Amino acid sequence: MARIPVYLVTLLVFLTLDAFWLGVFSGSLYTGTLGAIMVESFRIVPAVVFYLLYVAGIVVFVLPLARRYANVWMAPLYGAFFGLCAYGTYDLTNHAVLKVWTIQLTLIDMAWGAFVTAMASLAGNLMDRRR
Repeated sequence: MARIPVYLVTLLVFLTLDAFWLGVFSGSLYTGTLGAIMVESFRIVPAVVFYLLYVAGIVVFVLPLARRYANVWMAPLYGAFFGLCAYGTYDLTNHAVLKVWTIQLTLIDMAWGAFVTAMASLAGNLMDRRR
C-alpha cells in the first residue's frame, strides 16, 4: 500500500514526458520512418499495459537499488541504464528484423528511453524519500 504513491508519481512523470515526446517531438520521426507499417488507429489497450508494466519495472527494479544510497542521483543513473536496456531490447530487435527500422531511429529511441526512465526514476525516488 505504501508503494502506491511512489508508483503513481513515477507513472505520472513517465506518461507526461512520453506524451510530450510522442506528441511534439518525435511523431514525424516515427511516421516518416515507419509509415506503411504503423497501425491506422492507435491501440489503447497494449499502450496502457506497456505503461503500467514498465513503471512497475522501475518501481521494482530501479528504486530499491537507489534506496541503498544517500545520493538522490543514483535513481536516475540506474533508471537510465534500465531504460537503455529495455528500449534497447525493443529497438535492436526491430532493427534486426524490420527492413524499415533505421539505425537513427534505434539510437534516438534508445536515448529517449534512457532519459525518460531516468526522469521518472528520479521523481519516484524523490517521492519514496518523502515517506
